[in-house]
Amino acid sequence: MSVLSLVRISLVSLCLLSLSPAWATQPLVVADFSSGVDASGVPLGWELKERSGKADFSVLKDGDIHALCLRSEDTSFSLQRPVDIDPREYPVLSWKWKVTELPEGGDFREWKKDDQAAQLFVAFSNAKIIVYIWDTTAPQGWTDDAWSPPFIRIKAIVVRSGHAETGRWISETRNAYEDYKALFGDEPPRIAGIRIQINSQHTETSGESFFADLVFTKERRAEIQPVSYPSGNP
Repeated sequence: MSVLSLVRISLVSLCLLSLSPAWATQPLVVADFSSGVDASGVPLGWELKERSGKADFSVLKDGDIHALCLRSEDTSFSLQRPVDIDPREYPVLSWKWKVTELPEGGDFREWKKDDQAAQLFVAFSNAKIIVYIWDTTAPQGWTDDAWSPPFIRIKAIVVRSGHAETGRWISETRNAYEDYKALFGDEPPRIAGIRIQINSQHTETSGESFFADLVFTKERRAEIQPVSYPSGNP
């Protein structure tokens, strides 16, 4: 999971993004993928990063849902954007995702099999990152350190696992503020970057996923997932 470029964006995001005054009291919409694309097909406000092979993605409408579709064939790539969000004020992250193909044999717990069809990175301004993943094999609720470059710390949470729920849209809600405190043991700084990623190059297989409606809100709803877990053991 290469994240150097995401961290670079995170460190300068306060200068790159200004939020409209209306957002002060409204949910902070990171992406609904209805605002169009640039000449390369990249959603407006986002940046494409290709790590291995050529990226295959599109912005489309799946029923009534505007979505970003990612397709990986022995490749690794991501789309990312800067944000400037106070997690103490907007702690709740919600999104929709759908996985239609998982990398066969993918397993976050083994570096040589570390492929996922769907990964959502939340980068904080202190070079600490949480990544929410849908893994092929690692059990739901599993959390552990993810590989990271020097001076960067990444904690991964397996939010979904296996094939049982593939092929349909699933809405997720996480308390990113509480997740950060449970994983890193201190108060989180501002959220500075978001990345959506797919990869299948380790297993030399393929995967496909869809993302929609990434939003931060002030609400602390009862259905937020619990976060009391030791590292490497759900």
